Amino acid sequence: MPATSANLGAGFDCMGLAVQLYNSFTAAPADAPEFILKGDYTAGIAAGEDNLLWRSACYLWKKLDIQPVPLRICCENHVPPARGLGSSSTAVVGGLLTANYFSGEPLSRFELLEMATDIEGHPDNVAPALYGGVTLTVKTEKSVVFRGLGRAPGLSLAVIVPEYTVETEKARALLPAKVSRADAVFNASRVGLLTDAFLRGEYSLLSVGTEDRLHQRQRASLTPGLETLLGKAEAMGAYGAALSGSGPAVIAFCRPGAGKGVAAGMAGVLWELGINAKAFSTEIDAAGAATREV
Repeated sequence: MPATSANLGAGFDCMGLAVQLYNSFTAAPADAPEFILKGDYTAGIAAGEDNLLWRSACYLWKKLDIQPVPLRICCENHVPPARGLGSSSTAVVGGLLTANYFSGEPLSRFELLEMATDIEGHPDNVAPALYGGVTLTVKTEKSVVFRGLGRAPGLSLAVIVPEYTVETEKARALLPAKVSRADAVFNASRVGLLTDAFLRGEYSLLSVGTEDRLHQRQRASLTPGLETLLGKAEAMGAYGAALSGSGPAVIAFCRPGAGKGVAAGMAGVLWELGINAKAFSTEIDAAGAATREV
C-alpha cells in the first residue's frame, strides 16, 4: 500500500498523489484474529482488534452482512504515522482489500473507494492509495467523483519528514470555519492550474499551482520553518512545494535527479532550527494498492 501526499498545496481535501514508500500487510486464515507488527514504525500501532486495518475490514463485512473471517495479519510499516504521508489510509485501504479478497472480491475498486471515503471522511489520501498516480476526487452527497490526472512521468519527489508528529484533528482545529471570498477565489483558480499542470505535464506551473491560502499558513505553527522550507525548495530548483497532508512532512516536485539535493537542502533548514528530520528522494507510485497471493 503506497504512502500518499494529500492537498498538494491548493487542492485541499480533494487532491493527492501516491508515493513510492510502502506499508505491506500479509493475511492468512486463523482460529482467531492475530496481529504481528514489523517495520520501522510500530510504536502506537494497535496490535489487537482495534487495529485500523482490522476495523476497516470489519466495516466492509458489516456493510455486506458477511461474517468476519478470523485472520493472522502481519503489518510491516515503513510509512511514518502522523506525519502527513497517509499512514492511516494504507491501513484503511489494506483492510478493505483484505476483506474484499477473503469474501470473493464482490466489490469493485470504485466501490472500495466509496467505502474508504466513508471511513476516512474525505477521499484525498485513499484515492491515490487505491489508484496510484495523481488524483482529484470530489465528495458528493451520496458518493464521490474520481478523476485520475496521470502518473506524472518526469517528476521526482523530495520529501522531508520531521521526527515529531502532528495529529490530524489538531491540525484541522486550526482552520477557520469561514474564509474570505478573495481566499476562496485564490485557491479555486490554483486548483484549476494545478490540475492542468499534471494533465499536460507542464510542471513549471506548479510554482503557482501549489500556492494556498486555506490551510498551510494556518498550520504553520505545527510545522516550524514551513515558509522557509517551501521557499528553500524552489530556490534549489524545485517546480513547487507543499505541506504534505496536515504535516509536518513537506513534499517538493523536482526534475529527475534533483530530488535528493532539494531534500537535503530542506533538511538543512530544519537542522538549523534544531529539528531532526528524515530527508529522501522518491517518485510517484503509478500503480496504487495491489493484492497478490504468496
